[in-house]
Amino acid sequence: MSVKDKVSIVTGAAKGIGEGIAQKLGEHGSKIIIADIDEEDGIKALDRLESMGIEAIFVKTDISNEQDVKDMIQAGVQEFGGIDILINNAAISLRKSVLDTTLEEWQKVLNINLTGAFLCSKYSIPEMEKRGGGSIVNIASFHADSTIPRIAAYATSKGGLTALTRQMALDCGPLHIRVNAVSPGIIDSGQLIWKDYPNPDEALNQSLAFQPLGRIGTIEDVANSCLFLASDQASYISGHTLRVDGGVFSKMARPLLFD
Repeated sequence: MSVKDKVSIVTGAAKGIGEGIAQKLGEHGSKIIIADIDEEDGIKALDRLESMGIEAIFVKTDISNEQDVKDMIQAGVQEFGGIDILINNAAISLRKSVLDTTLEEWQKVLNINLTGAFLCSKYSIPEMEKRGGGSIVNIASFHADSTIPRIAAYATSKGGLTALTRQMALDCGPLHIRVNAVSPGIIDSGQLIWKDYPNPDEALNQSLAFQPLGRIGTIEDVANSCLFLASDQASYISGHTLRVDGGVFSKMARPLLFD
């Protein structure tokens, strides 16, 4: 799947899933703009990409800040000549119910997870239009459709992101810009929830028992899905949310781990 010579923005690409997506796109010939608020880890990620022969830049960006987003996109255009692909990956989580969540916490999660994707899309789309089209991939979550207790702001933000995906697909279709989402399940991104439990092995076994495929998802699983949707091989796919969850969404019960 070729994205050769395409220019890709990946938000939240300083580490974890975002870095994995940036690496996957870069391995297939894309030039990469790492947009992340974490400058230290962002520069380290840039070094790793460049050591692999991937052409990339890092731009420190608070995606909830409109001017930061404008400046990031302008830096990418100045460096590489335009924008072809946007991966809206950056996000934060919060394990609280509606009753326990403060307004400030609610707004912070929504500003990064949803408004950030809106801003990055809003200011990337005109640059894609100049190049005859493009592809946007939003990283949603299974929490958008079937969630767990005490994760109100995060689940709401991801539900909003899938709705935004459908809306942008309609608005951007005439511009030859496709918009899709990837909805990961439980992914081993180095920050797995059970590592904080008193008995991590028991928690992991509970989670594995819940997986129809008998394993936890990997960063590579998510990155491969993004590569496909970003590439021309998905040229007739738009407005779609691709579940990358190993079949978890098809199950009715939730493991005790998440009670």
